[in-house]
Amino acid sequence: MNGTGNCLDNAAVATFFKTMKAELLWQKAWACHREAEMAIFEYLNGFCNPRRRHSALGWKSPLAFEAKAA
Repeated sequence: MNGTGNCLDNAAVATFFKTMKAELLWQKAWACHREAEMAIFEYLNGFCNPRRRHSALGWKSPLAFEAKAA
């Protein structure tokens, strides 16, 4: 983590974690740590990663790239 005002701060990561907490973690009381871990894994691999755009794919999401390639 960098100091306040540093151009290398982690604002993008902080925004992502705030969004994930608001959309997933704060919506429910988790029975155990493992249950929350699995929910985070499913959130990342089922929601975020398939939709995230990648420069290596011509700024398309993996789902859009695969649909175009098929």
